[in-house]
Amino acid sequence: MTVLTLPDIASQTTRLSSTLAWVGMEGIALPVQLGTHSVTAKLDAGVSLDESEARGIHMSRLYLALEPLEDAPLTLPTVKDILDAFLTSQDGLSQDAYLNVEGELPLKRQALISPLAGWKNYPFSLRCQLTPDGFRADLELTVGYSSTCPCSAALARQSIQQAFEEDFSEIPLTQSAVSAWLGSEEGILATPHSQRSFVECSLRLSEDENIESPVADLMDNLINRIEETLGTALQTAVKRIDEQAFALANGQNLMFCEDAARRVDKALRQAPGVAGFKLKVVHAESLHAHNAVARSEWNG
Repeated sequence: MTVLTLPDIASQTTRLSSTLAWVGMEGIALPVQLGTHSVTAKLDAGVSLDESEARGIHMSRLYLALEPLEDAPLTLPTVKDILDAFLTSQDGLSQDAYLNVEGELPLKRQALISPLAGWKNYPFSLRCQLTPDGFRADLELTVGYSSTCPCSAALARQSIQQAFEEDFSEIPLTQSAVSAWLGSEEGILATPHSQRSFVECSLRLSEDENIESPVADLMDNLINRIEETLGTALQTAVKRIDEQAFALANGQNLMFCEDAARRVDKALRQAPGVAGFKLKVVHAESLHAHNAVARSEWNG
């Protein structure tokens, strides 16, 4: 039986001579090790096509080079090695290599007071590139929280104050009477409006700090820093005592989107391993049909 050599069409020359900035695959499903969890992620893998006469790249070689991500924690050195492998596999066709890893980081969160706990998923995208200028990694994170409008809180207080003056204009002021009034629906007749909100940030990761750490640890630290500086992280499993504590946290952290953006800006400037960032804060208004948005950036 004669064994035929299968044709390699990609190695042939093209009649349309030009270079291409990016060629590869998007949406590759792959289990990625994030901390103690194996998470199914979506990957984009590509290289530049700098040999203008080449018909195409060796695309399957990029796919096979992703295998190390299945067996070891995701780290920046691992990604850099994969990008090196991308370039080596192309036999001189490419100068630039790119890898994006997109998924959700699962973190278990404790309730504010009670012993309950539950899981939250934090969307992320790790975007890395290796070019003749060097290696670069950008981490995109989305972190949700609750925000209560300072303006509506002031208006609610004013309404309660007016109702108090009217109801007690002819009633003796006693501690028991005031306490009963405060606990009634007639007393607290107005409440501030709150909304689910979120921070979207794109962080340029420093090469000389925490580069050996698992990416899951970097994300965990950054998420904790953002949630702590805002003070009103979204909850999972709760009892009434946790819901009360959450209401108290919102009352003590009244925020316009500008306030939240300034808090996160300050926290990220001080974060280890961050060399620069762009962030967007979105308050999905419960009063209006549109969102309130604030942006900030820092170039390190």
